[in-house]
Amino acid sequence: MVAGALAREQGFRLFALTIDYHQRHRVELEAAERIERALGAERHIVLPLDLSRFGGSALTDDIDVPKTGVGEGIPVTYVPARNAIFLTLCLGWAEAVGARDIFIGVNALDYSGYPDCRPEFIAAFEEMARRATKVGDEGAEIRVRTPLIAMRKSDIAAEAARLGLDAGLSWSCYDPATEGRHCGLCDSCRLRAKGFAEAGLTDPTIYAARP
Repeated sequence: MVAGALAREQGFRLFALTIDYHQRHRVELEAAERIERALGAERHIVLPLDLSRFGGSALTDDIDVPKTGVGEGIPVTYVPARNAIFLTLCLGWAEAVGARDIFIGVNALDYSGYPDCRPEFIAAFEEMARRATKVGDEGAEIRVRTPLIAMRKSDIAAEAARLGLDAGLSWSCYDPATEGRHCGLCDSCRLRAKGFAEAGLTDPTIYAARP
């Protein structure tokens, strides 16, 4: 949401892509609809891609989501090659509509340690995009913009407030509780709550348990 709002602030037209990969937290698909409307995207595609057929992650397989706090190493909530897959789909759509800038809200500071959120991955993907596309072969530059990558969660929460966004539209929880509540204990909930607290902002999130 914040990455999209920053793109809008910079004058970019917005084409929003949401991947329905049969994730455990499917409520985020509803959040994506709310957000694209709030941002005024010209078009929003919800693309089905059933990564549960592969499994290998607590978000797509019958594996418990950890609830004991952010630990060391890459957690079981990592979805194999997810951002590489998502960015490749974005790249295809970008080339089709004539876009040269892809925005993604990855973060490499307050995060769970996923390798596909790191700057070196983004740089490698940009090089691949240059070599893999017709527009790249013709000399055009396709940029993957990561405005949040070096921000703490508190910085992101503060940016949402500065941009006038309703943070309550967004969704973070990996293991939703009943009645549309965030569980409050997964890594994503803990990092979200920490961000609002450190920014000194009211957290609009409804948690089933307090992080």
